[in-house]
Amino acid sequence: MSLRHLGDASITRVEDIAGPSFKPGDIYRDFDPAIIEECRNWLVPGHFFEKLGRLNMSVHSWVVRTGRHTVVIDTCIGNHKSRPDAPFWNNREGPFLDNLRAAGVAPESVDYVMCTHLHVDHVGWNTRLENGRWVPTFPKAKYLFSRKEYAYYEQENRKAPVNDGSFTDSVLPIMEAGRAVMIDDGHELDDCMLVKLAPGHTPGHITVRLASKGEEALFTGDIMHHPLQVYRPQWNSAFCVDQAGSRASRRQVLEHCAEHRSLMLPAHFAAPHGGRISRRGERFAIAFE
Repeated sequence: MSLRHLGDASITRVEDIAGPSFKPGDIYRDFDPAIIEECRNWLVPGHFFEKLGRLNMSVHSWVVRTGRHTVVIDTCIGNHKSRPDAPFWNNREGPFLDNLRAAGVAPESVDYVMCTHLHVDHVGWNTRLENGRWVPTFPKAKYLFSRKEYAYYEQENRKAPVNDGSFTDSVLPIMEAGRAVMIDDGHELDDCMLVKLAPGHTPGHITVRLASKGEEALFTGDIMHHPLQVYRPQWNSAFCVDQAGSRASRRQVLEHCAEHRSLMLPAHFAAPHGGRISRRGERFAIAFE
């Protein structure tokens, strides 16, 4: 858990799980081992477990308090959910809700939930198991889903369960409970949060910009999974559905953050979990903070 202030708003990171994750070559098909030496000064050991040969990553939510509302961005993995394709997440019983309460956020106090996209590790705590039924974890919240994203996965789910079953147990129950609101590019919340489509990783992936008193943060979801992609923005993850679109959205995010000095806050970076982007000619670098 970590807290930072941005203008009149506050941002708290609430962790679901963190630690050694993918081998670089498994998640990045273009991986070049030479980058380990190039980036060693910041990469090892915090972002790369060299002995294990695995990237260090995190799955977390960002909680934004705007002064008017409490907003949860991305809801991680969830508990008690069947995830046969992801053994470490399968029927998990983790402390996320305890971590959330330790951050001073009761589920009943959340006003909005925003999912940057509908992959399994971004929707899990949308719902919790109660008497054998999946019910909204945040009972008073409106859940804001990208209209384009939802339409795509709704159609795909009619053919076969998608995203390891998470659309069925973590998205559809929100619809059935009447808590979902479909949003489009340019949606605004509280005059300080702006949604922009950033497709590629998924068809309707969004970013969320928070601006207050001349300061700005950008919640970027899975535009990047690991800081290595700041230095190699052409590298897509193995989970990107549109290769060209994903590269274009990543570059746009990096250019925006560099130009506006926006604090970039992705969904999976290990500690310190975000930073400021700068340009180095045609390349980029990150200063963690």
